[in-house]
Amino acid sequence: MDSIMQEDKCCYICGRRDHLQCHHVYMGVPGRKNSEAYGLKVWLCMDHHTGPNGVHHNIEYDRMLKKIGQREFEKKYSRRDFMNVFGKNYLGD
Repeated sequence: MDSIMQEDKCCYICGRRDHLQCHHVYMGVPGRKNSEAYGLKVWLCMDHHTGPNGVHHNIEYDRMLKKIGQREFEKKYSRRDFMNVFGKNYLGD
């Protein structure tokens, strides 16, 4: 998995190293495809990915990852590029 957000293969939230799943930060068909293309994905343990308090059920984790993903994208590309690809500014500025 090539990711601009994470180097180590461990849960991005808790650091766990087992039962990991790849999470694409931006969802939906175009979001997932673009997350893959730009490396906007992280490893999450099952609890933090699909569990009851996981990113798919916890809006705070979801927003946090989207903000971090946008910041990482904008280190290489512009805000305009991010908006053209993902269609929304998650940083609120």
